[in-house]
Amino acid sequence: MAKKVFGRPKSLKENIFHYCPGCGHSIAHRLIAEVIDELGIRGITIGVPPAGCAVLAYNYFDFDMIEAPHGRGPAMATGIKRTLSDRVVFSYQGDGDLAAIGIAESFHAANRGENISVIFINNAVYGMTGGQMAPTTMLEQKTTTTPAGRHKTLDGYPVKVCELFSPLKGVTYVERCTVTSPANINKTRKAIKKAFQCQLDSLGFSLVEILSPCPTNWKMMPIDSCKWIDEVMSKEFPLGMFKDNITQEKKIAEAV
Repeated sequence: MAKKVFGRPKSLKENIFHYCPGCGHSIAHRLIAEVIDELGIRGITIGVPPAGCAVLAYNYFDFDMIEAPHGRGPAMATGIKRTLSDRVVFSYQGDGDLAAIGIAESFHAANRGENISVIFINNAVYGMTGGQMAPTTMLEQKTTTTPAGRHKTLDGYPVKVCELFSPLKGVTYVERCTVTSPANINKTRKAIKKAFQCQLDSLGFSLVEILSPCPTNWKMMPIDSCKWIDEVMSKEFPLGMFKDNITQEKKIAEAV
């Protein structure tokens, strides 16, 4: 009898994704579902989806989901976690949701050290509304609202979330990953698992940023969009670990 080595995670419904071909959201969804299944936390997990491309994430995840107003994911996640401290609570946010309208909620939840996890999808544009400039749009990158490219004098510089959040004392774990290859997907899966485990161990705020392809708004083929992340975008947003205080926080918790 053949051994089954790959299948649909139980935490992922059988609905067909509405995302554009080549979009990274579908991969990120699957990774989250796989991690939740592996950790055995499906029955206690609550996800908070955003406004934006992933606004319908509750159609795909087979566990409790509570929709948040635009940008308020971390605030809602904070309220849920403080009320139901035995639950695993995560917000799933795009670059507009987290780094624009929701920057205050995100920053202060991190600064307070709320024991929640944030999955941040960075595709450098506003995907759902037509590809406008986002806080993470890079200099000279063309969007529907920066047809000549983002200009530092007119538009400012791209916001780097990992670099901004990691110095905060309330933050325990921050890592930036991508989903452009099997090797990178495996690294992202490990990062998501580590963020969830950080919460299970009550160690504080964790964030995983995922550089995600947006072929439709970048006007590229899917393979080219992955190459663009590897060759261009990851130079502006370097991959890797930005903060890992998990061991230190565990020692503190054990001492208390």
